[in-house]
Amino acid sequence: MKLALPLARLHQGWDRAAVYLPVLTMGLLALGSYWILRSAPEPQAPTLLRPATHEPDYFMRGFSVRSHGTDGALLSELSGSQVRHYPDNDVIEIDQARLLALNSSGYTRAEARLLSTDGQQSQYLLEGAVTVERHGSAGKAGPESSMHFAGEQLRVYADGQRIASDLPVELTRNGNRATAQSLRYDNSTGVAELQGRVRAQLSAR
Repeated sequence: MKLALPLARLHQGWDRAAVYLPVLTMGLLALGSYWILRSAPEPQAPTLLRPATHEPDYFMRGFSVRSHGTDGALLSELSGSQVRHYPDNDVIEIDQARLLALNSSGYTRAEARLLSTDGQQSQYLLEGAVTVERHGSAGKAGPESSMHFAGEQLRVYADGQRIASDLPVELTRNGNRATAQSLRYDNSTGVAELQGRVRAQLSAR
């Protein structure tokens, strides 16, 4: 009986303590949270975003990019000595650019000392010793056709159908040669609009 009394009191004390256990646990959690907050470093003030400058944020030297069709056939290849991207206007520049594009109707080859795109990638400006050659494959309509543009500046639109220049340009097509101060060409219609001092040399066939 002397041992039973202390055990009974111990059980009663434990029952009373169990009532306050949730409160004690919440208190310990609160103290722990407060300690973590006091120990954590002060949050840094948000830094102001620096305005983008016209300096390249990335560049690549000696690059070449190829695209292939689902059958593995080469569709296009773009290469150059260096490519740069400018974050302020999203312009891409390529030095010593060379482009080759192929399709079922022929292929197009272009070269320029500098190729640049606008921010919307809607047009491509080729500058410096520019040459654009278009060779069409022979078909039912006749033999293989060819077209050659040369000048110091040519603007090619992303739809692949229009070429323009506001500087002197030379156009050669199936042996016929013409020079002009400016050019507007639409591949969908096959019409080349030459303006300014136009000179033409037609081959005798």
